[in-house]
Formats: sequence, C-alpha cells, structure tokens
Amino acid sequence: MVPRTRTAAATATPAPFLDVDAVIADRRTEIIICCGSGGVGKTTTSAAIALRAAEAGRRVVVLTIDPARRLAQSLGLGELDNTPRPVRGLDPAAGGSLDAMMLDMKRTFDDVVLDHSTPQRAQEILSNPFYVALSSSFAGTQEYMAMEKLGQLHTQSGVDGRWDLIVVDTPPARSALDFLDAPEHLSSLLDGRFIRLLLAPARGPLRLMSVGFTLVSTVMNKVVGGQLIKDLQTFVAACEALFGGFRNRAQETYRLLSSRHTTFVVVATPQRDALREAAYFVDRLTEEQMPLAGLVINRTHVSGLDVSAERALSLAEDLPETAEVEVEALRRHADLMRVVESEQQLLHRFSGARPQVPRTLVETLPTDVTDVATLRTVGDLLAKQD
Repeated sequence: MVPRTRTAAATATPAPFLDVDAVIADRRTEIIICCGSGGVGKTTTSAAIALRAAEAGRRVVVLTIDPARRLAQSLGLGELDNTPRPVRGLDPAAGGSLDAMMLDMKRTFDDVVLDHSTPQRAQEILSNPFYVALSSSFAGTQEYMAMEKLGQLHTQSGVDGRWDLIVVDTPPARSALDFLDAPEHLSSLLDGRFIRLLLAPARGPLRLMSVGFTLVSTVMNKVVGGQLIKDLQTFVAACEALFGGFRNRAQETYRLLSSRHTTFVVVATPQRDALREAAYFVDRLTEEQMPLAGLVINRTHVSGLDVSAERALSLAEDLPETAEVEVEALRRHADLMRVVESEQQLLHRFSGARPQVPRTLVETLPTDVTDVATLRTVGDLLAKQD
C-alpha cells in the first residue's frame, strides 16, 4: 500500500487511532452499532467488521436494515430475510462463524404481537387495518423494530450461546439520531392525547356518555371517517397491554446500548455534510454517555507522490507540447492532490473540535464491494493504522 500524503495542518494534531481489532478482541463487547448518515458505507463497514470478527474467532451475527440488499450480495448470499443465514467462505482457522440477516419490519412486528398476545387477541391485531398500516410504513417503525430485533437477538444469544457478537447496520434514516430516538417517539405516540381519547370509551360507561367525548368523536368521524376511527379504537384497545411491553423492552434495549457490552462506531465519508452528521451523532453519544469506539472515514483518497497540486501543474507547464502523456498525468495528479488536501482539511477541523475521538481511514477502492474477498480487504483497511 502506498504511503499517505499529509499536509502540515493535518499532521499538527493527529487523531487517536481506532483499533478495530482491539474492539473485536474484547470479549466483553457483545454489540457493535454502526451508525451515520445515508450513503457513507455503513452496510459495507458492518459486514467487514463482522467478517473480520468471525475470522478472529468470534461467533457473529450481522443485522442490516439496508433495503438495497448489498450485504447479501457481498456475503455471497442470494437473499437475506428475518432469519439468520450462515455465510460460507470464511477462513475456519480461528473457529469463528458468521450469520447474516436483513430486518423485515412487518415480520418483526408480527412476531412481537404473536409472542406477547393470546392467539385470539393476536389475530384481532394482525387483521386490523390500522395495524397493517402501522407495521408496514408508519414513520419511525423501522427504527423501533430494529431495536426490537436487536433485543431479540441478544436474548437468544444469551440463552443458546449461538452468537457472542452482534453487529448492527442502523437504518438509512433521515437523521443520524432517529435510531436512538425511535423508542421515545413510539412511546410518545402511544401515550398521546389522541390515543388516550380513543381508549376513553372502552374504560367506563360514564366516559362513553360524556358530552365532551361525544362532541369530539362526532367531529373526528366527519373529518377522518367513522370506520377509520372504529378500526383505530379496536386496534388501540387490543394493543393496550402490548404497548406497555413495547416501552419496557425499549427501555431494556436502551440500557443495553448504554452498557459496557455495547460500543458505537460512527461511519462517515470525508465530505462536509457527512462529517456534520457524524459530529451530531458523536456529540449525542457523548452527551448521553453512550460507549463510543470511534469514527470510520470511508472512501478517502491518497497519493503515492509527495508532490503538491501547484508543483505538479508547474512541472506540466515546463514540459514540451510533445509530452502529452506526462502533462496529462501531472494534471490528474494535481486534481487528486486537491481532493486529498480538501479531505485532510475537513478531517483536521473535525478532530480539532473533538480531539479525543479515535478514527481510522479507509481508502476508496477501485471496484464495488461484491464478495467476501473484497470485504476482507475492507476489513484489512479498517484495521490499518495510517
């Protein structure tokens, strides 16, 4: 690998190194959460960490929330679903294993209903139109179900010892904070005044006779339709006991995320917007005292020549017109160096504001990550100290 070229500004205050191998080797770490804004390589990073951990002897399951199915392709699997599937082609020397799965939001929600309701009540919920909408497309449901599935996997691993490490690729959310906020958002929905109002007639005949409720109910029926209100009332009444379980499990999972057994890896690229999102997430994790391993910067650029952009252009101008190939090469090098210098300035600014956050840089690859061998290369780059 060619040496990385650095400006004087970037080398003034080097960031601590994120030692991915040390994170993997720590057997107290049972969950690694990869988070960040969309399009920064969270899925690839999650898969590469999971593969590297498995080949270091850990028993790993990687959970992706990415609907693009890139993880299945890179792991050599035809498809992924809510059931963990074994990944083939690992180096067996260390005795590790790797399973992979992709969150099926509705299937996970259905499983929660079936596991925590009587058969009759579960059927009432599953067939309710409002439940179908909520479990399929309601804002925040995907993030919340990711928390549910994480809790299920951790509980299962504690019972049967199938896995000793869970790697989570967080949802491609609008905001990097949605994954942490999902349980609170769902609880706010379930505790809202509208829901309590809908429950009111089911909780006592006196409330049913209430003039105030009758007036409000009449207005709601006119605005959104009587059948929708009836479906929603039926759903809320059926799920009332279930809602408490949602909140309790969300709180348990949140405590798990705050514990010594979990660590967060924030993923970004060396672009302004991605680093801004990374900064928000790092600051949020720090404020809430969540365990932060560090920052992965994907798709960084490097140069094997210690020649600045200005010097390369100057050399190109001095060459004769017949040296077209050499001139073009120098100009391309100048373009690359401008990119390198821009990335270094952004990273230096980030580390200057957050000097204690460890990081590792992953160089951009000439090809897409499409198989286990390329994932293994990404893992090597993750663990390579710059």
